[in-house]
Amino acid sequence: MSDRVSTTNIWPYYSSSNVHAATNKAADTSLGKDDFLRILVTQLQNQDPMQPLEDKDFIAQMAQFSSVEQLVNMSDQLAGLRQNLGMVSSMIGKDVQWYDYSDSGEMLTQTGTVDSIVIKDKVQYARIGNTDVNLDDIVSIGERGGEATSE
Repeated sequence: MSDRVSTTNIWPYYSSSNVHAATNKAADTSLGKDDFLRILVTQLQNQDPMQPLEDKDFIAQMAQFSSVEQLVNMSDQLAGLRQNLGMVSSMIGKDVQWYDYSDSGEMLTQTGTVDSIVIKDKVQYARIGNTDVNLDDIVSIGERGGEATSE
């Protein structure tokens, strides 16, 4: 048996191309409930048969999974509440302001009066003339002909 330590299993993962690829990943990558369940199943498949996962560890991980699932559900419900059609219908007839970009990339302030609220692909938009503006893009709301107040 050799006393030498080999780094061939570790070193290739630190190549410049791998480091570059890892640093260019989107910052918005987060684990969801499906990822958490996949990790748990992988852990169970690869556990040491001589030292299996203890009951208390398994119960704790299942409780964590349940908590993650409930947090995701709560987040979805809060987003739905924010987008409640009844709440945004009060914008109809109000003057709103939003920012748009010109063809040259210059940011332009746009204003208009909300004619109606429309839903496309589960997202609500304020219809202003022939333009549909995402409600998240609106920066101020005011009475018709009055001064707008920032949201």
